[in-house]
Amino acid sequence: MSKKTIRPYDGPAGGWGALRSVARHLLEQDVPVHGARTLLSANQPDGFDCPGCAWPDRDHTSTFEFCENGAKAVAAEATRHRATPELFAQYTVAELAGYSDHWLENQGRLTHPMRWDAASDRYLPIGWDEAFARIGAHLNALDSPNQALFYTSGRCSNEAAFLYQLFVREFGTNNFPDCSNMCHEPSGTAMKAQLGVGKGTVLLDDFEIADAIFIFGQNPGTNHPRMLGELRKAAKRGAAIVSFNPLRERGLEKFADPQDKLEMLHNGSTRISSDYFQLCIGGDLAAIKGIIKRTLELDAQAQGEGRERVIDIAFIAEHTRGFERFAADVAAEAWETIEAESGLSRAELERAGDLYAQAGSVICCWGMGITQHKHSVATIHMLGNLLLLRGNIGRPGAGPCPVRGHSNVQGDRTMGIYEKPSPAFLDRLREVFDFEPPREPGHDTVGAIEAMLDGRCKTFFGLGGNFATATPDTDATHRALRGCELTVHVTTKLNRSHLVHGRDAYILPCLGRTEIDIQDSGPQGVTVEDSMSMVHLSAGINAPAAPTLLSEPALVARLAAATLGTRSKVPWLWLVGDYDRIRDKIAEVFEDFHDFNRRVRVPGGFHLPNAAAERRWLNAEGKALFKTHAVPTDLPVHRARASQQQPVFTLATTRSHDQYNTTIYGMNDRYRGVFGERRVLFIHRDDIAALGMNAGDWVDLESLCEDGVERIARRFLLVEYNIPRGCLAAYYPETNALVPLSSFADEARTPTSKSIPVIVHPHVPQAAQSLQASRDIGLVRVD
Repeated sequence: MSKKTIRPYDGPAGGWGALRSVARHLLEQDVPVHGARTLLSANQPDGFDCPGCAWPDRDHTSTFEFCENGAKAVAAEATRHRATPELFAQYTVAELAGYSDHWLENQGRLTHPMRWDAASDRYLPIGWDEAFARIGAHLNALDSPNQALFYTSGRCSNEAAFLYQLFVREFGTNNFPDCSNMCHEPSGTAMKAQLGVGKGTVLLDDFEIADAIFIFGQNPGTNHPRMLGELRKAAKRGAAIVSFNPLRERGLEKFADPQDKLEMLHNGSTRISSDYFQLCIGGDLAAIKGIIKRTLELDAQAQGEGRERVIDIAFIAEHTRGFERFAADVAAEAWETIEAESGLSRAELERAGDLYAQAGSVICCWGMGITQHKHSVATIHMLGNLLLLRGNIGRPGAGPCPVRGHSNVQGDRTMGIYEKPSPAFLDRLREVFDFEPPREPGHDTVGAIEAMLDGRCKTFFGLGGNFATATPDTDATHRALRGCELTVHVTTKLNRSHLVHGRDAYILPCLGRTEIDIQDSGPQGVTVEDSMSMVHLSAGINAPAAPTLLSEPALVARLAAATLGTRSKVPWLWLVGDYDRIRDKIAEVFEDFHDFNRRVRVPGGFHLPNAAAERRWLNAEGKALFKTHAVPTDLPVHRARASQQQPVFTLATTRSHDQYNTTIYGMNDRYRGVFGERRVLFIHRDDIAALGMNAGDWVDLESLCEDGVERIARRFLLVEYNIPRGCLAAYYPETNALVPLSSFADEARTPTSKSIPVIVHPHVPQAAQSLQASRDIGLVRVD
C-alpha cells in the first residue's frame, strides 16, 4: 500500500508518470510481459476492445494508442491472481466484508461458480448445471415475473445484452435497471425530446476541424485519457478549448503524449484549455444561459449596426421551433441571477460567449458533472439551445458529444436494455421470436431499490457491475439487497455486491474481453458500440483465466434454456454456438444492423445512422426544439442554506485517478496530489479557515436531506484544493451513503451525486455498534 501523503502535482497529464503507473500496475498484477503483449492487441482489428471507457478509436488498424486507465483495466483483467474456492474456504463472507474494495479487487479472477452457504457463511463451489437449475427454479416460483430485477453493466457486449433482454422479456418483465440510469440517462432523455435522437451527433473527424470545443463537467485526463490526444491535436492547430469545471483538473490544463517521442524526450507538454472557467458545482445551466445571453446580445448589436447576424437565423427558421419564446426568456433572466448561480462573473461569461460567437463550428462535450444533478435534463437542453443558435448540429466540426463511461453502455441501450421499451421494438421482438413481450414499463435503478425495500421485488440478477457500491443511499441499497430471496451476480472478480447478498446467493464467473471465447463453431468475437455510434468486433487473445469460465452470451443462453424450458421457441443453445447467429437475429430486429456480420468485419466496423446529424428531427414536431428553463434558485442546497446557521457546502462525488467507476485499481490520485488515501475531502483554503480547522484535520460529513433520514459519512481528511468556495469534492463510493434515494434528476431519475448539500463536523469516532456499517464499506480492515 502506498504511503499516505498529500503533495501538489504540477506536471502534465500523461507523460512519464503515466508510463510509470502502467508499469507498476502490470507488475502488481504479475503480468509484466504477458500484460504488455495484451495491451498491444487492444482495439486492433484482430484483437479486443478495451474493457475501459467508451471513447472511440480513430483507426482500428493503427498501432496501439496509449491510454493509462485502459492499460490498468487490461492489466486488471489479464492478472495472474486468482480468487479460487480456496479463498472462499479461508474467509467467511463477514470477514471478507471487512476488507477494502481495493483488496477485494486484487484477489484476482474468479474461477468457479459459487453459492452462499448460510450455515458456514461461506461461498461454496457449485456446478454450472445445478446453479442454472436452482436459479431457474427460483425464477419460475415467483408469483409474477415482475418480482425479479435484471441489472446490466455497460461492459457486456451487444450479443450478451441482446440475448439478456430477449430472455428477460420472454420470461415476462421489463425490469431492466442499468448503469445508464446512474450516469447519462439525462443525456438520452434530454436529446431525445429536443433533437429526436438520444445520442451524440459527432465523429472523431469532427474534432479535427472544430473551431472550438466546449467541455462541461468532465475530467478526460482520468476518465477518458485517449480523448486528450484529440484535444491536444485540436489545441496545436489553434482551436479554442473552453473548459467549465469546478476543480482544476490536470488533464484539462496540459498533457504530455506518451507516444510523442520528442515531447517525452524533452519533458514537454501541450496546453489543452485556452480558457478555463471554474464555475460552482451545479452552476452549468446558469453559465450556459449566460453564454447564450451574450450571444443574443451580440446578435442584437450586429443587427443594429447592419452587420451579419451572429445567430444562424436561416437554420433556426427551417429546423427549429420555439426560438421567440426562448429568446424572450433569456432576455428576461437577470445577469445578477446568472452570476450568482453560476459562480462566474459577467465578464467571464461574456468572454465565453464571445469565443462561442467567433467560432465557425463548435462541439459541446459533457460528462457526469452535468448529468448527476436535479436539473440535469434542463442543463442538457440548454446545451442543445446553445448549439442550435448558430446551427452547430448536423454539419462538420460541430454537434453535441455526451462522453459516456463504460465501453458498451451505449450499445446495451441500443440492444434493448431499457425499462421503457418502445411499442415498435416490442412488436418487432414478437414478430421475430414468436412470443408476446410484456408492455408494462419496468423499474429503473432507483425504482429497483425502492421495490426491493418494500418487498415488491424479491430477486436481483446482475449481469456485471457492482450494484451495491455503484448506487446511492448505501444503507438503503444494502438493506434492499439483503431483503431479497435471491441475489445472483455475473462477474470476473470479487466485489462488495457479492458480500451484500440475499437469503440465497450465487456468484457466476465469466470470461473477460481479453480472453479467447471458444464455442461450438470455434473462436468467437463480440461487438460493442462506442460513444460515437461506431460498432466493431472484439476478440480476445488470452487463454481463459480458468477452464470453468463461461462467456456472458453462453451464460445467458444456458440460464434462459434452464428457466424457460420447452415453453420458449428460441433456440438458445444453438444461437450461442456461433455468435454470427445472434448477430443475424439482431439484424432482423434492428434495421440499422442490416447485413451485420459482413459490415462488422470491415476493419473499424460501421457507423450507426444518426438522424439529428442529418438534420432530420425524429420527434412529434419534426423540428429541433428550443427548450426554455429558468436558472434554478430553489434547489435542495438553496433550501438547506436558508434553514441552517452554519456553513452549507455542495458536495460532488468524483473518481480518483487509480479508479474506474467502482473498480479501485490503487490508492493514489496522482494528478490531485493524493497518495495512499481515499477518504479525502477537497476544499478551498478559505473554507478551511472559516470552519476553524486546518488542512490535515479529519472531519465527518452530514448530508442535509429533506426526508428526515440522518446520513453521515465519517473520517475524511481535509485537503486544500483549487475549488470554488462553498464547494467540496470527495471520492465515491465512499460518499454514496450521503445521496438520498429520493434525490434524483427531474425526468431522468439519475441520482444527484454531484450536488449533495452537506455540513462539515470535526470527526467523532464511532462506537462498536457501527461495526457492520464499517464492514459494508470496507473500513474495518485495510490492505
